[in-house]
This record gives sequence, C-alpha cells and structure tokens, in this order.
Amino acid sequence: MGEAVGSVTALWRFPVKSMAGERMQAAEVTDRGFVGDRAYACIDAKTGKVLSAKTPKLGSELLGCRAAFVGPPQKGQESPPVRITLSDGSSVTSDSPQADGTLSELFGRKVKLASAAPEDFTIDQYHPDLEGLDPEGHRDTVTESKLGSAYFAEAGLPSAVPVGAFFDLFPVSVMTTSTLDGLGQLEPDSRFDQRRFRMNVMVATEGDGFLENEWVGRSLEIGDGVRLNVVIPDPLANLFLEGSLGEFYPELKRDRAGLERLVRGFSWPGGFPSHLTPGTPGTIHEGDSVSIA
Repeated sequence: MGEAVGSVTALWRFPVKSMAGERMQAAEVTDRGFVGDRAYACIDAKTGKVLSAKTPKLGSELLGCRAAFVGPPQKGQESPPVRITLSDGSSVTSDSPQADGTLSELFGRKVKLASAAPEDFTIDQYHPDLEGLDPEGHRDTVTESKLGSAYFAEAGLPSAVPVGAFFDLFPVSVMTTSTLDGLGQLEPDSRFDQRRFRMNVMVATEGDGFLENEWVGRSLEIGDGVRLNVVIPDPLANLFLEGSLGEFYPELKRDRAGLERLVRGFSWPGGFPSHLTPGTPGTIHEGDSVSIA
C-alpha cells in the first residue's frame, strides 16, 4: 500500500479535442487513457492540421463549444456520436451530414470532424510574449508543433500514446486541490477554477503547496487497484493559457494580467506534474481514495 494523499474529487473527459467536455461519476481507464477522451477532433481540410485551443482566436471558438456523447462509449468499440453544442445554443451531432458544414462556418475555414489523428499530427501553437516561457525563445508568435505519436516519432522515442490518438503527449492528466490553492496564494486576485485546466482527474488533498512536485517517477494508486504512472510536469505555458478561459465560463473572469504576473514569478521547475500513463487499468469513481507509491 502506498502513502495516502487524498481522494478523487472530480473526473472529466473531453470527447472532442479542445472543446469543453463532460464531468463523470466514474471513468474507465485503459492503456489508451479514459474511454472516450479526445475521441474526435476538427482537422483543417486545407492544411491537415488539427485544430487546437493553443491559439487565441481559434481557442475561443473551440472552447465555446461543448461536446457530450449521445450514448456511453465502450472499451474496444468505435466511439458513439457526440452532440456538439455551440456557443449560441444550437447543436449538431457528429454523425449528421451537416456537422462539417456547421463547424466550418463557425471556424471560418473548411474543417472535417475526424475520429483518428493524421500520421503527421501537427497544430498551430501560440507562444505568449513572456521571456523564458518557451525553451526555444519563441515570443508572441505562432509555430507549428508536432503532437501525439508524430512528436515521439520525430524525436526518435517510443510513443506514450497510440498512433491515431488525439492526445497531446500523454493519455491522462491530474491536478490537486493543493495546487489550485497554492496558485491562489501566489496570485490572490485571480480565481483558479479546475475547469480552466481541463484535467482528467482532480484529487482533493490537504497538504500545502504543489504536492505533485514529489510525484514524478512514482505511481498513483486509485480506488480498487487502478495505477497511473506520473511521468513529467505539464508545460508552464499551459498555465498562461488558463488566463483566457474566462471567455468560455462567464462566471470566471478573464485574467490575462494576473496570469502574466504569476508566470513571471514562477520558480518551481517546468510547471506542476500532471502527465500520466496508465499502469493498471480499471474504473475510477469520484470519491475513490488516492495514494502515492
């Protein structure tokens, strides 16, 4: 048995990449991550790039949509259709003949809704104008970034995600309430709501500070035997992007300035650990105990 660290306080899956998702009471975990998570994505028909919220304007449009399955997805089976609700309240299902046209009109470009990532999985990524945020020195510019299995292939490394999956780099993400509280202490005038970070698993913890810093290279044991291996920290840039999400959750204020101050003052390495790979599959329930081994 590992050391008890808390309990699962929320579980989320995101049926369409970069769109708002759905909260669950239970989530089945396989070696591919949460069943149904990032099952679909929009692809630019002209460039072949996957549409991502990592650019400001496009991010606003994507995250203004909410996706939910019309029926429960099942392990090892083709994903069921999803219903996408647009910011104006209208909706379309992924199996509708009008789906691609509706989304193309929304995004101002011809797109197709796909259930498998292209072999050359590439996105456009905006780098904020902050010194030291990007290791390669990009500031206030958009670059092409490889993700998923394409990233690992280019790097000559074994892939942490299956070919065709729409995960950025790893299939599961986690965050603690202690980290949310710690961020709030660093920037008291900002509100750090869990929805802004789009994590799969939120863990309620009682310790102070950024507890996940001690978890890299270890494993989380959840409920009756699910094991998740903590691999690397989440990039610090994702913390900055959190500041724009107030546009999509009206009750949360947009706080770019506060996030800029916070990022400039960040002192722990890389971000907060949150990228995981499944070690032992199973089902996680909200309220399950969590220990670290």
